[in-house]
Amino acid sequence: MAKQMTEMLKGNLEGIVLAILSDRPAYGYEITSRLREMGFADIAEGTIYALLIRIEQKGLVDVVKTPSEKGPPRKVFSLNLQGQEYLKEFWTTWNFLADRLQQLHQGGR
Repeated sequence: MAKQMTEMLKGNLEGIVLAILSDRPAYGYEITSRLREMGFADIAEGTIYALLIRIEQKGLVDVVKTPSEKGPPRKVFSLNLQGQEYLKEFWTTWNFLADRLQQLHQGGR
């Protein structure tokens, strides 16, 4: 992934992960797999796990430990009310920025 893409993604990855969780609860590997299916192939699992810790600490998700067939229990993350509000604000900000960038791309029209 180009450096510019990586930098842009860093600032938006939290919102992207919350949007994924708005569909249904998931654990870290599921989220990483979904991102890869969407074309974000270069995102490391470690990046996602660190982000999940941050959004858990911010109180944006609820976490339930579920048994795993292999290894320790999995932490399943689900978007809570605070996370839904945060995601709503993310989309509002995203739409504002996308509109302004489109205007600039079209020569300021």
